[in-house]
Amino acid sequence: MSTLEVKITDIVGSPSCINPEDGEKVFQVIAEALRAEKSVTIFLGGIEDLTSRFLNSAIGQLYGEFSEEKLKAKLRVTKANQDDLALLKRVVERAKEYFKNPVPFEQASREVLGDFDA
Repeated sequence: MSTLEVKITDIVGSPSCINPEDGEKVFQVIAEALRAEKSVTIFLGGIEDLTSRFLNSAIGQLYGEFSEEKLKAKLRVTKANQDDLALLKRVVERAKEYFKNPVPFEQASREVLGDFDA
């Protein structure tokens, strides 16, 4: 079994990981490796700015495609500082809750933001 090492700053091209579009690029790299049954080591070293929006795109949406068991078995995170690791844990917990039952989250969003589909 091979392992892909994903250095976030190399994919983003910057130490600022704040843009969800950049997070989507990271997601695509990780998801492709997981689909190929590879393990993935995510290197968070060198990041200066990290937001939950970026992590939702990069990591959180993995829980919509892959089981929690597979992600636990195949993903590893290295070189994360304590603040970034705490943020990542919050994003992962919210993603797991959301993908288990997205309806309440979507209803709350419509109540707060209004139903723009109408």
